[in-house]
Amino acid sequence: MKEKLSGLKGGLIVSCQALEDEPLHSSFIMGRMARAAKEGGAVGIRANTVEDICEIRKNVDLPVIGIIKSEYPDSEVYITPTMKEVDALMNIQPDIIALDATKRIRPDGVSLDAFFSQVREKYPEQMFMADCSSIEEAVHADAIGFDFIGTTMVGYTSYTQGDRIEADTFGIVRTILKEIKHPLIAEGNIDTPGKAREVLDLGCFSVVVGGAITRPQLITRKFVDAIKA
Repeated sequence: MKEKLSGLKGGLIVSCQALEDEPLHSSFIMGRMARAAKEGGAVGIRANTVEDICEIRKNVDLPVIGIIKSEYPDSEVYITPTMKEVDALMNIQPDIIALDATKRIRPDGVSLDAFFSQVREKYPEQMFMADCSSIEEAVHADAIGFDFIGTTMVGYTSYTQGDRIEADTFGIVRTILKEIKHPLIAEGNIDTPGKAREVLDLGCFSVVVGGAITRPQLITRKFVDAIKA
């Protein structure tokens, strides 16, 4: 593993993302969000788009997990779905590039195995993270050579909806850890410090937290819902 990435072990990676329809959508704001995350002790950043990553790098020197979210009419896969997005990211070379590693077919009818084989052949030195939604997908991504395995998509695919609850999330993490050889990065439904501590105690390499830190509209809604209840 690259020396710079060893600093991710046992630490918090903050996902600094805001889509076009969100109040904080701005590369400038994401750069400042990353700076705030570093001041709080984050050891890495996960970010979407070339523009955001470039701005984040102006503010912090932390390792970056880079993605590009793109929607295609013939596929449900949207996290770095094609070689076009990988090529764009490689122009700025994030420390890690995350790809959707679910069993769903990619744009133009391409399977994960075929796509990742092409990506590995083109960029053999780049580190890649598999965004998975199930134990089966995590084990498969591990077998085909992803450098990091993530639980990012648990609950976000049609066949895992309902799994994004605390008990299932930790159960999935426990099982995956027993079945894979590459480092596991916990991501998804980690919305409290206690949960972050728990997945690390279980043996995860690191943990990614996004909306619970960087999406104030979601944080506000939790307070408002509790007050109304």
